[in-house]
Amino acid sequence: MSSEVRRILVVGHVARDEAIDATLDTLRFLAAHDIVPVLEEAFARELTEHQREDLPAEVERLGIDCEVADCELVVVLGGDGTILLGVDLAREANVPVLGVNLGHVGFLAESERESLPLVLQRAIDRGYEVEERMALRVDVRQPDGTVETGWALNEASIEKGNRQRMLSVGIDVDGEPLSSFGCDGVLFSTPTGSTAYSFSAGGPIVWPAVEALLLVPVSAHALFTKPIVVAPDSELAVEIHPEGPDAIIWLDGRRRLDLPAGSRVTGTRSEQPVRLARLHPGPFTTRLVKKFQLPTVGWRG
Repeated sequence: MSSEVRRILVVGHVARDEAIDATLDTLRFLAAHDIVPVLEEAFARELTEHQREDLPAEVERLGIDCEVADCELVVVLGGDGTILLGVDLAREANVPVLGVNLGHVGFLAESERESLPLVLQRAIDRGYEVEERMALRVDVRQPDGTVETGWALNEASIEKGNRQRMLSVGIDVDGEPLSSFGCDGVLFSTPTGSTAYSFSAGGPIVWPAVEALLLVPVSAHALFTKPIVVAPDSELAVEIHPEGPDAIIWLDGRRRLDLPAGSRVTGTRSEQPVRLARLHPGPFTTRLVKKFQLPTVGWRG
């Protein structure tokens, strides 16, 4: 008999009864198959409060009983926002993330709620492939010389700090000025993020296997402000006009940094990728058609 202790971190939320039920089903299934389920302490408390019952005795608390690096997989139950939370927890420890969609589109998810028992069995059997997705590194240099660094899987969104004033920016690519204009914001995106905010802002869909970075202006007040796609080793930069309003930057819509007027933001490829567990490897086209419910019958029928 192997003495290996196998742990799987479960990430979810308590916003809906469906999510609570899916989490409890997952904890019980894993425990019944000799896998130690792991929860963040705050999430464990929320589950207990909403259910008013004890969790399975086998559940361990992250940061108390074990660390993320002690887990072989992170199973996320929710939409893309919850999956991004799981990615945030897993990335530094290089642990793969497997998403089960409980939201709407769920582009990062691998399966739907009704497939949960099958998904968990595949996870227990290690019947998945791991796919690496490039992430974005973001460096913010403020006028006082302060430098802050962050990262994103989908996008970094530079936005107006003052909704009543237009943002004035200058764009550089690989250290060379490209353009300047007024806008509501600018996005740096990865191919993974090309189906998220970037897509809604008019950016192109880029297949995940393509290594590239995207820059997408948002509501730009200029004629020639089309989205651009650059090489993965390029450096994108946005300078906030020193006499204009302040701005902010959101990383995957989860982490915020302030951008005082005169700040410079650079986006480059991160050295640390994100690892996603895949149960259904296949053409990205299939996922695109399914998630966006695209018509595939020609207009002639």
